Amino acid sequence: MTRCVLALDQGSHASRACLFDATGMILASAVVPVATQHPAIAQVEQDADELVHSLRAAADEAVAGARATHPELEVIAAGLAVQRSTIVCCTRGRGLALAPAISWQDHRNAAWLGTLSAHAARVRELTGLPLSAHYGASKIRWCLEHLPAVARAAAAGDLLAAPLASFLALRLSSDPAAAGGVALVDAANASRTLLFDSQRLDWSGELLGLFAIERAWLPAHAPTRGAWGTLRLAGGATELRAVTGDQSAVPYADGAPDAASVYVNLGTGAFIQRPLASRPAAPAPLLGSVLSRDSGGAIYSLEGTVNGAGAAVSWFCAQENCAEQSLWAALDTLPASAALPVFVNGIGGMGSPWWRPVMDSHFIDAPDATSATLVRFAAVIESVAFMIAANAQLLAKQAGAPRRVLLTGGMSRSQWLCRRLASLLGLPVQVANAEASARGVARLAAPQLASQWASAPAQTWLPEPDQALRARYQRFMDSVAEAGS
Repeated sequence: MTRCVLALDQGSHASRACLFDATGMILASAVVPVATQHPAIAQVEQDADELVHSLRAAADEAVAGARATHPELEVIAAGLAVQRSTIVCCTRGRGLALAPAISWQDHRNAAWLGTLSAHAARVRELTGLPLSAHYGASKIRWCLEHLPAVARAAAAGDLLAAPLASFLALRLSSDPAAAGGVALVDAANASRTLLFDSQRLDWSGELLGLFAIERAWLPAHAPTRGAWGTLRLAGGATELRAVTGDQSAVPYADGAPDAASVYVNLGTGAFIQRPLASRPAAPAPLLGSVLSRDSGGAIYSLEGTVNGAGAAVSWFCAQENCAEQSLWAALDTLPASAALPVFVNGIGGMGSPWWRPVMDSHFIDAPDATSATLVRFAAVIESVAFMIAANAQLLAKQAGAPRRVLLTGGMSRSQWLCRRLASLLGLPVQVANAEASARGVARLAAPQLASQWASAPAQTWLPEPDQALRARYQRFMDSVAEAGS
């Protein structure tokens, strides 16, 4: 009998399923792309039903693939990691979508949220987060005010306005209606709504009143690990035993979160974290985030965000009408001494420590050479390193000097980027497993099975002096400061 755990990872661009065996090796995996729509400026959404179907398809493909070579396969548990801050409005009983999934990248209701600016300090005090339209509360408010189906469900007492994780867990369960349609949410995802008191670990009556959102519309709280329902996949039943955010799962990829490490996960956005045993007292201009919660309390993190990581790469390739893969391959051939422009990266707005929902993206000192496409691409990638460095310096100031940086995600495959991050941060940069979210939620779902897993192999990049790089970093920081003055 081959025992394994199924990790489901629903991200902005794709749904992934990975089966990890008792040694931590991946027996089989599958990826199903998902589409993103941009119906208007500042609006980013996805088909909620497509996200459900893509997860089912990925899980069925991975389980069927593993059983082809391991007929005695036993999937002992499943875990679900989901893009945080994305919300779905659906019916409470069956989880029927009433609207698209409104992405974490969406800030359509920023103007309305600005009318609450007098409450920003109190919101941060309760939640650990800034008053930002990237989080769920303003998205829920927009749906109530602009989508008749959502308003009707609210009036009828049949509305679930919830983080994407709640919607997916409800819909993936074999028969949510038979179970009474109980909708649950974990602390990591609940905490990205601006409605959650991260100290009390519960919905805040004060914040619900501020945003005019009813507690009855929200899911009930549940521990990160627990009974989240039964999944029926590839002809078998599997218990869903853990639900968390995609970024919240990353620090668990190699075991217990390490407070002396900086975790950087590079996806559509980049997320920079330091695990903490208690909630940060004054995280601004960073975030006080929740990693997990159980009966003994919560584990927190101090977190920074970069909105334009993979999203900036996609933006650049669309602007230049060029192939991303060939540019990544050419990047490592670029001489270390190459003169690069500076890219002020406002793709999707600027996250911490600036918190600007809109920022003009532009190049400074752009070259006129025929090789400009490659050097401009390099400048875009370097801008991601600059913003990570700005956040990491604040992490160190608030939480003490770390001993290393653990880098995961698709962009971590770039040696060019890794070298620059090591030089900017003055720390060893270790590139760990690219499937960190999946590996982390698998550990959360099946801790006994994962107890013997070896650490994922990592390549280490040591810092090297680079005066030209540091000069461009200072130019970047000065330009961002000037743009905000």
